[in-house]
Amino acid sequence: MCMEAILIPFLTAAALAASSAAVIAQDQAAYIDDRSDGPALIRSLYNAINRHEYARAYSYFAEGKTFGDYRSFVQGYAETVNVQLMTGTVTPEGAAGSIYSPVPVAIKSTEKGGKERVFAGCYITRIVNAAIQEPPFAPLHIESAELEEVSRPFEKALPKVCYPPS
Repeated sequence: MCMEAILIPFLTAAALAASSAAVIAQDQAAYIDDRSDGPALIRSLYNAINRHEYARAYSYFAEGKTFGDYRSFVQGYAETVNVQLMTGTVTPEGAAGSIYSPVPVAIKSTEKGGKERVFAGCYITRIVNAAIQEPPFAPLHIESAELEEVSRPFEKALPKVCYPPS
């Protein structure tokens, strides 16, 4: 058998593998890790969930302020295939060296089997004034979340306003 007869099938297989890898890469959401403001942080949270990067998603919550332990957090998304997010108007408010940003959200979750669920509510993000922090630096994080399943369509589920903690 000549070298050309061996080389052509090998090169064809390599080209097919490369093109299918490009399709897989295009199908997956681009990596977003942005803590510049409350809505960007919440978009990063759901980007991590859509990419099944649950450790990253979990890390956006303030220490000790998540929805349970890490294993429970991951199990909560076991049936989730995709999440869509809308955020509303945010009005940051300062209090005692911190800036709180209440972020209104509407979320459409698609589960395995195609079932869709809509949730609405508020995330509260917080950052301690960066100029007064000492190491280790504590970046913007999710301080709390109050979401509930709603019967309204996703496009009409966004709360008009959320309030900072009092």
